[in-house]
Amino acid sequence: MNKEEERCIVTAIRTGNLGYPRIGSNREWKKHLESYWAGKIDETQLKEQMKKLRRQYLKTQQEKGVDWVPVGDFTFYDHVLDTAAMFGLIPKRFAHTGGPVSLDTYFAMARGNQGAVACEMTKWFNTNYHYIVPEFEPEITPLLTENKPLKAFEEAKQWGIKGKPVLLGPFTLLKLSKGYDSNQFADLLLETLVPLYEQVLKELETAGAEWVQMDEPSLVTDVNPKEWSWIDRAYSRLTTAAPRLRLLLQTYFDSATAYPSLIRLPVHGIGLDLVHGKKGNLDSLQAHGFPADKTLALGIIDGRNIWKTPLAEQLKLLEQIQSRVKPAEWWLQPSCSLLHVPVEAAQETGLRPELAGAIAFANEKLDELAVLAKGFKHGKTSISDSLQENTDAIKRFRNASFRHVSGLRETLANLSSEDFQRSHPFSERKQLQAESHPLPLFPTTTIGSFPQSADVRRARRKWRAGEWSEEQYESFLRDETARWIGIQEEIGLDVLVHGEFERTDMVEYFSDKLDGYSKTANGWVQSYGSRCVKPPIIHGDVAFLSPMTVKESVYAQSLTDKKVKGMLTGPTTMIRWSFVRDDLPVSEISLQIGYALRKEVEALEKEGIGIIQVDEPALREGLPLKQIDWKAYLEQAVQSFRLATSSVQPDTQIHTHMCYSEFHDIIEAIQALDADVISIESSRSHGELVRSFEEKTYTQGIGLGIYDIHSPRIPEEEEMARTIERALRVLPPSLFWINPDCGLKTRNEKETVESLVRMIQVAHRLREQWNETITPASR
Repeated sequence: MNKEEERCIVTAIRTGNLGYPRIGSNREWKKHLESYWAGKIDETQLKEQMKKLRRQYLKTQQEKGVDWVPVGDFTFYDHVLDTAAMFGLIPKRFAHTGGPVSLDTYFAMARGNQGAVACEMTKWFNTNYHYIVPEFEPEITPLLTENKPLKAFEEAKQWGIKGKPVLLGPFTLLKLSKGYDSNQFADLLLETLVPLYEQVLKELETAGAEWVQMDEPSLVTDVNPKEWSWIDRAYSRLTTAAPRLRLLLQTYFDSATAYPSLIRLPVHGIGLDLVHGKKGNLDSLQAHGFPADKTLALGIIDGRNIWKTPLAEQLKLLEQIQSRVKPAEWWLQPSCSLLHVPVEAAQETGLRPELAGAIAFANEKLDELAVLAKGFKHGKTSISDSLQENTDAIKRFRNASFRHVSGLRETLANLSSEDFQRSHPFSERKQLQAESHPLPLFPTTTIGSFPQSADVRRARRKWRAGEWSEEQYESFLRDETARWIGIQEEIGLDVLVHGEFERTDMVEYFSDKLDGYSKTANGWVQSYGSRCVKPPIIHGDVAFLSPMTVKESVYAQSLTDKKVKGMLTGPTTMIRWSFVRDDLPVSEISLQIGYALRKEVEALEKEGIGIIQVDEPALREGLPLKQIDWKAYLEQAVQSFRLATSSVQPDTQIHTHMCYSEFHDIIEAIQALDADVISIESSRSHGELVRSFEEKTYTQGIGLGIYDIHSPRIPEEEEMARTIERALRVLPPSLFWINPDCGLKTRNEKETVESLVRMIQVAHRLREQWNETITPASR
């Protein structure tokens, strides 16, 4: 062993994991939940099945050599909802009477019931995972209903695992909540939440827990000095309350804000993301060092993407850090919870060999962690074979010829400003579109998809299994499209859709038809509740091959005299909901996808489709966590969208759709997209989104989603009417559309039709009220 390697030898090395995928390698978790909701199993059976999964997940991590296995990260729906339920943050509309929250109430908060609308759901920081937003109400006094981390810790002990309880920290919990004024923040944090956390930690200390992971990802956002003082007071109290318990303050998704304030906090260890916050955190370690009495937990394995870790590079990074700081103990871990990646890459036998050799899912990432820990502790020679194998696999993939499209980068480099600009301003397009697409006041439409029924799923399975021919499957899809065109006409929608029955997922469908993408067989991740998605992999240059949606759209249009929208997924969403190559700037990938979609938009227009929706539901979720980084991201998102949509004629109407978002942050960017109509999810925020338009002017067509499609309840007409009425105080009726808040693929046919009928009835009532005051010319 040489001197360089001797310097690498340290003894106080541990590995930790921040969280493990919940869904199971074959989505067992999802299937158990949906069986319970369907009445096929009872509560006892559900809990027993979930317990088996928890044990399996913990044992897997233990067998992978993880020293600090997380417990309490498992959930029946969402970990933020778990925390809210644990602290009694149960809105009064759910009629909770105290004590531990029943499973029915818990699921009602997440999904709603016929008597109460669900809690708001929004994106977990800048990921595609959704959390349930906790609600503070003046009439409710938070209290500890049950110590969930304690139960998880004691359960793991029975299985021979001394776990590390994971708890969402009080600062982040409050930052993610709603229902209070900003001037209440300090009191709620210090006088309401901290005492509850103190009780949780005391009980964990008594039970024998050594470390508790306090997740505080909000500390990578823009935290002001006053907030830092509150955080310091909060953690001073928490460490005092349980003096024998050690707290790991865990950050992730970006670099820590105000690093000097962070390392002064009275905790025993600090977790830093050295993947997505690499530059900022390295600069901070270089400039300010790290306390010698604290544990330094380094997130060196990417918890959000599926590429193999370049082990030699990360080992060199660890050596660089070691030369600057000497913490009490080193922990090596993923950059964040592994819930954002699939479970096991070993199942992916259908990928190109070069690609298959370059990916790592959750289990493989834990293997990488063990290798790095061994190399950091015992020197490079102890892992030389693993390093060589890893380096060779990554090199084979990066040099693979199928990753490159000849001439594409040169074409994009030669684009002009005209390629990003519609030929006419909206004020002129509006009139031309009204002539081409005559519609009533308050036109009604849907967001695109209709129920993926058991029949649809069965037909797809038979086709994929070879039991049905291509002709049989195509015939089924045409029949289902025709049936739903008929339903839409019968109930009176104004602008129709073909229903997307051929699509399993709005990103995967297009990835199958574009060059540069691969799809996995079982690469599922949780999106919200039991809803799982299978992100495709962007492995190389993305390019248009042939029309992707023209056949289905043209067929649907042939069945009706009403307008049928073409339906596409926009470039930012294609990136945000994929596993993206890591060797090319995202801005360049975004332009590649925008250029490919431009050709599809032109193909639809050429075949007579005059209304085309290019969805960007992920645009707001991708907003960087620090405001200083917003401008570059939004410019990139706007540029790629406009590249995709700007070549059409002025009378072609471009729509887009966006999901759960605080849109007041990005109103200017939404306007800059220059879409003719935008539809926005707003129902779960109970109309609060309208505040964005009360504060800032929006001048183009808009449809606020007026009922929640993620809940099985049928909305009342008055609920929808109230949302519209508030919106019409600040938005012009002549530009207002009426639609659900998202696609309807997860709902059944009865729920879908009954909800749409009520929505259309509301639109008819509004037309009667407004038609006398709005002249045809002003429309």
